[in-house]
Amino acid sequence: MGRLFGTDGVRGVANADLTAELALGLSVAAAHVLAEAGTFEGHKPTAVVGRDPRASGEFLEAAVVAGLASAGVDVLRVGVLPTPAVAHLTGALGADLGVMLSASHNAMPDNGIKFFARGGHKLADELEDRIEAVYDSHRHGEPWERPTGAGVGRVRSYDEGFEQYIAHLLAVLPNRLDGLKIVLDEAHGAASGVSPEVFARAGAQVVTIGAEPDGLNINDGCGSTHLDLLKAAVLEHGADLGIAHDGDADRCLAVDHTGEEVDGDQILAVLALALRERSALPSDTVVATVMSNLGFKLAMEREGIRLVQTAVGDRYVLEEMKEHGYALGGEQSGHVIILDHATTGDGTLTGLLLAARVAQTGRTLRELASVMERLPQVLINVPDVDKSRVKTSADLAAAVAEAERELGETGRVLLRPSGTEPLVRVMVEAADIEQARAVAGRLADAVKAALG
Repeated sequence: MGRLFGTDGVRGVANADLTAELALGLSVAAAHVLAEAGTFEGHKPTAVVGRDPRASGEFLEAAVVAGLASAGVDVLRVGVLPTPAVAHLTGALGADLGVMLSASHNAMPDNGIKFFARGGHKLADELEDRIEAVYDSHRHGEPWERPTGAGVGRVRSYDEGFEQYIAHLLAVLPNRLDGLKIVLDEAHGAASGVSPEVFARAGAQVVTIGAEPDGLNINDGCGSTHLDLLKAAVLEHGADLGIAHDGDADRCLAVDHTGEEVDGDQILAVLALALRERSALPSDTVVATVMSNLGFKLAMEREGIRLVQTAVGDRYVLEEMKEHGYALGGEQSGHVIILDHATTGDGTLTGLLLAARVAQTGRTLRELASVMERLPQVLINVPDVDKSRVKTSADLAAAVAEAERELGETGRVLLRPSGTEPLVRVMVEAADIEQARAVAGRLADAVKAALG
């Protein structure tokens, strides 16, 4: 069996890759592994279980709940809520485990399972590996140790989670949103109920689109991966800004009043300045990945804010933040982590703080986002090459050095082997789009010649 856990839990096509049997088995295994690790010592364990609105989440939730309860874990079913809400409630309720059923921005047929440890933090890699090993051994016949009688877990709905999460978000806001008209695109996803409610309570005039989930329409032509509807709605309603989430609302992208996209790099730049102004940006440092636009790096340098860059993936951003006590980090995709108030990316929280900055300053989002200029970025995937030799090929190193000399300080080159496919990603940034395309094309040819 290949490794089930990826960088963001277990994902696959629901009822094909991710079956009820797998969901149940992993949940039982998780309970046993955490018990062995001493997490449940001295008390009856409790788990918080939530999901996004996908139709498959209904039977997968039932399987997860059954697995946990059969292993002696009491279960609080919080229903359809964002991933960061489940993480928050896991910590706020003192639960021993959190489980979220979602495939985030993936298409509807997919689903996923993500486990949170006590406090709402991602499970350590070694615990995930142990869960897989235990699941696999029992899948091949080793019997479970099963509680009976009063030892089995009890299951109840916890509808209070909706209000608790909203109260948490409102408590974080530095100022109200009165006077702002905001369009929210909920991707027919997990934030369809929470997000419009909290923005309205914060004082904004709210227009919603993509907020009618039917189990089948999640992420379908809407949300943070499809911004055209939001751009049109912002212009149609004369809104001050638009906010877009993905299916589980751990991401946030925005649109300014002119219909222009504001990406994760720009959101990070705006929030970094806002946090520093409130003395809430430790070491005047923000964390991002190596894929962040060079314009973001240049803007942070100009504003006197230090940028720490990590490998691609929000998990690496979070690890860096936790290790060094940084408060703000994220990715160009809109996955923004505000560690003082969330243990994972929280799209609703990010959108609220972005809108709060607009309300507080009286400046448009377009003006605030102009603190950085996005440099043209060209990405070319070069398939069917030996990606393992990216760092050792002398010919390729020479081609990269020549490209970097041509671009100077106003451009950047990044060659990155894919983590899942036999290809190399060539990324080039330059002040001029034509120059970026030309350099990227030459480098792609060099990759083929050197590694093909």
